[in-house]
Amino acid sequence: MLLKLYELVGTDAARPFSPFCWRTRMALAHKGLSADSIPWRFTEKAAIAPHGSDKVPVMLDGENAVVDSWVIANYLEDTYPDRPSLFGGDGGRAVGRMINGWGDIAVNGGIFPLIVADIPGHLGPVDADYFRKSREARLGKPLEEAMAGRDKSVAGFRKSLEPMRLTLKTQPYLGGKVANYADYIAFGGFQWARVVSPFKLLEADDPLYAWRGTTARCVRWPGAQIAGLSGVALPPVHPWPPVYPWRNTGAARAIL
Repeated sequence: MLLKLYELVGTDAARPFSPFCWRTRMALAHKGLSADSIPWRFTEKAAIAPHGSDKVPVMLDGENAVVDSWVIANYLEDTYPDRPSLFGGDGGRAVGRMINGWGDIAVNGGIFPLIVADIPGHLGPVDADYFRKSREARLGKPLEEAMAGRDKSVAGFRKSLEPMRLTLKTQPYLGGKVANYADYIAFGGFQWARVVSPFKLLEADDPLYAWRGTTARCVRWPGAQIAGLSGVALPPVHPWPPVYPWRNTGAARAIL
């Protein structure tokens, strides 16, 4: 049965940008599973309310609705044990839980003030108004003020990623010899930024810059190209592999 996935988009329904949805997309690809994408926007909460959530990702597997990227990853691991493991065992799953929290705070939380004022430009008027009001209430200041000085403050974000660099000195991925869900947790934040903002988070000589590109290419999409292969048009503001690394055909809608 084809899975379905509600994913956050803006005015372009073919550009999903939630970091949490990207974690789930990478997990699905790792498992070799296809999912029909259902575009969802910030103010469309009624569409997912019947599934017990007010935010995405929400994955539908037949009659089962699975909410939250971490819960979805565990569901995929337990429901499809015959497919490649996302964690590599119970120990990897336990460490993954810690990395999931660290990714929320250090990666996504660190990226947010660096790109926040770039996001409304990708949203329709109603969603842009919702996003601005809700995020400015959270920040206690205008989005532009929160993002001011990012050319200097990005240094602190880059420094916070040192544990990743230390890990990648001795292995190609956070998961070890091959990428696993630990990599997808961190990757989701970078992919989010890449879709909505031209701001350069990493220098080209940063080991994380290379890791980000190889992680984008490390999974094989069911019935599609390897993620990140050339041949897909690259928007001029985004300097690393294509925003749209795969194309599904048939019943699954194209995740461009």
